[in-house]
Amino acid sequence: MKIVLSWIKEFVDIEDISVEKIAHELTMAGLEVESITNYGEMFDKFITAEVIEKIKHPNADKLSVCKVNTGSEVLQIVCGAPNVAAGQIIPLAIEGARIPNADFVIKTTKLRGELSQGMICSESELGLSNDHSGIMVLAPDTKIGIPLAEALGQNDVVFEIGITPNRPDALSHQGVSRIWLPFLIVQ
Repeated sequence: MKIVLSWIKEFVDIEDISVEKIAHELTMAGLEVESITNYGEMFDKFITAEVIEKIKHPNADKLSVCKVNTGSEVLQIVCGAPNVAAGQIIPLAIEGARIPNADFVIKTTKLRGELSQGMICSESELGLSNDHSGIMVLAPDTKIGIPLAEALGQNDVVFEIGITPNRPDALSHQGVSRIWLPFLIVQ
């Protein structure tokens, strides 16, 4: 079962407790935490940006050279997606970003002789779906230059908890909060 930290915070005051401590306390309360996904950390160095120009790459048939506005600067990005177009608001991995589904870090480099200062991402590369047919296009009213996790509403921590058959009381956020509350009071 997946438990969202912000939902638990609606029932229990745990503002000053670290994610690791919360996982430990849940496990000690009999709710085994199998995994923790911190979307805010997963999307570190990913921002929203706007494609302001797209031209054909001079040295490659299937690549484009895009000018992208990050809100604070304009970057040049080489992109191979067929659906990239000027005017789109897109997720941009800037230098230092670790691509979740590719396990590599973005760095400024030259691709077929053209400078690329980041990567415009697909949903598949972000780990959001299996769709790798093209880049992810965000809503046109999305503010540019903000963290991608914030734009997607995915800046939360999710605990995957193994629920045993004898714990039906832990099948909701409120139930998990009730189980855990006595352990917080004792501390």
